[in-house]
Amino acid sequence: MDDIELIKRLCLSALLGSVLGLEREWRGKPAGLRTNILIAMGSTLFTMMSIDVSTGSGGDSTRIASGIVTGIGFLGAGAIMRTGAGIKGLTTAAMIWVNAAIGVAVGGGEHRVAVIATVVALVVLVVLDPVERALTRRRPRKNPRRRPTDDESFEET
Repeated sequence: MDDIELIKRLCLSALLGSVLGLEREWRGKPAGLRTNILIAMGSTLFTMMSIDVSTGSGGDSTRIASGIVTGIGFLGAGAIMRTGAGIKGLTTAAMIWVNAAIGVAVGGGEHRVAVIATVVALVVLVVLDPVERALTRRRPRKNPRRRPTDDESFEET
């Protein structure tokens, strides 16, 4: 791969990572602009190196991609936190994972797929957030420690 192609791929992955990172940054979420750029670029670089090394040695270029999935899974797991109210960070973890996949696509020369995936991910993050909030507000709350009202009685044993 020549230097111009290498620069194009790294710049495209930085651009796509920044689009997703800006959305996270705008909402004040973890894994913002710089993190998403670095995830995309790192995945792109690993993929390009994998292709380059395997071409010269006759090895399997998909092995590094599987390593990226595992490594990014570990990074994403670090973004998930259990709180008293539930679990936080799942969307951030999923964003990290998708961003790495976009970086792999760019590194593999699949620029169109990477751009489409970025647009779809951005739509999911921006458009579905208010939908999800509206659904959460309408969902009946469960309260296992609820006391009986006057109309209810609990049988004593």
